[in-house]
Amino acid sequence: MSRTWLHRWQLKTAAGVTRICGRLFSANGDRYDLVVIGGGSGGLACAKEAAGLGAQVAVLDYVVPSVQGSSWGLGGTCVNVGCIPKKLMHHAALLGEGIRDSRSYGWKVEEERPELVWSQLLSTVQGHIKSLNWGHRVQLKDKNVTYLNAKGKLLDRHTISALNMKGEVTEVKASNIVLATGTRPKIPDIPGAAEHCITSDDLFMLRKPPGKTLVVGASYVGLECAGFLTGLGFDTSLLIRSIPLRGFDQDMARLIVRNMERHGTVVHHNSIPVKVERLDDGRLDVVWQHTNQNEGGLERGVFQDVFDTVLVATGRGPDSKALGLDAVSVETDVESGKVIVDERDETTVPHIFCIGDAADGRPELTPVAIKAGKLLSRRLFGNSTHNMDYNNIPTTVFTPMEYGCVGLSTEKAINQFGSENIETYHAFYHPLELTIPPERENQLEDHYIKTVCVREGNDDRVVGIHFLGPNAGEVIQGFAVAMRAPGGLPMSQITSTIGIHPTNAEEVVKLYITKSSGRDPVVTGC
Repeated sequence: MSRTWLHRWQLKTAAGVTRICGRLFSANGDRYDLVVIGGGSGGLACAKEAAGLGAQVAVLDYVVPSVQGSSWGLGGTCVNVGCIPKKLMHHAALLGEGIRDSRSYGWKVEEERPELVWSQLLSTVQGHIKSLNWGHRVQLKDKNVTYLNAKGKLLDRHTISALNMKGEVTEVKASNIVLATGTRPKIPDIPGAAEHCITSDDLFMLRKPPGKTLVVGASYVGLECAGFLTGLGFDTSLLIRSIPLRGFDQDMARLIVRNMERHGTVVHHNSIPVKVERLDDGRLDVVWQHTNQNEGGLERGVFQDVFDTVLVATGRGPDSKALGLDAVSVETDVESGKVIVDERDETTVPHIFCIGDAADGRPELTPVAIKAGKLLSRRLFGNSTHNMDYNNIPTTVFTPMEYGCVGLSTEKAINQFGSENIETYHAFYHPLELTIPPERENQLEDHYIKTVCVREGNDDRVVGIHFLGPNAGEVIQGFAVAMRAPGGLPMSQITSTIGIHPTNAEEVVKLYITKSSGRDPVVTGC
């Protein structure tokens, strides 16, 4: 008799009483083996995996509308206001640029500059999102997972208060509770920001074109939004307080911003917003200040301009207080508010777990939350002991020139191994397909690749791969597999690999110039 079959049989016997991990709970009424608070990618993956292993599972999901009133369906940030609509709008921007490039390849395009119909783009994107919302509902039903459109709050370590849209409150009991509520955008504490600015929670639902837009913040969210808005034809400006893409490799971050400027985004470096006011005609008057007040401007580093839309992307945070964590002594990080967890994703309170963006010290990435959720359910209900490995996780920033990476940044590698033990192989290259259109000439210089290595004997061990260029995510995904090889990835393994020609990815396996050599890293094709 298999363990899975036996476990399912146990759940259906003993007069409706279930034994999970040595604890007795009734399988009748509002009592479950697992309750997941949060219907995002991680929470749904955790719930479906547990149900597939025979557990009785419920998911509570409730979207608190944004400050501007935006709300959405089941699926969390990624599906509704994150990865999916972002990638679709990024692709739409690339298509517009591709149409313009096509003239150089002999295509006859009537319009000098293709015009975007915002309402059609919005309808297409939202239509796809709604299909995903419905798909998640169907999958939960197929897995016999109870779905409650209610806001969950902990009353004790096994009891949850569920508040639905009608204001009705019910109590739900669970032997195990998983917090998977993710994060929401933070609104900067400046006059007019909360009243007049939007966030990424609102951008993908704007009923009218954003027009002239100011994006505040240089996180990956800010850079991605500014990038595709520029590509879609909107006059877009970006305020950067200090460094872009904090936590990412800064060589790559600087090149991304430089490319965005060449791409058409107006970038204001070392700048912070001071106030936002709505004018009589509906536009927004914005005042910002240069952090170096010796700069010019209206008065000692103060600047002003008028915009149709102001999007703030100044960080995200969890709504820890709404979960009632204090009532059950679940500890959170003082600064971030994120839930403190151990290597098993368990909080400071037994039987209460946290996965995804709301957990402290975890990468804020959808695939990470999904994998962590599945592994957690397997440990709880499938006799697994396999914990999530948070090392060498790949990711991509979908700016106009995409940036994909896996492993350590230069800064983190130096901090971990010491600068004297680090060697970097790098190259500037020109994507073949972009060398034909003359409009692309000033953008070619920023395409860059590097591997960050630790010197080890006669070979170098790769601890980070960074790629700037077309389809960066597709390129890095394959190299990420190699990075997880037992014993690590020797640089010789990369350079001994035959490239696929002509591709951009082959430039990675052709790397041979080291930073320490001082040689010009610009390379040419065959």
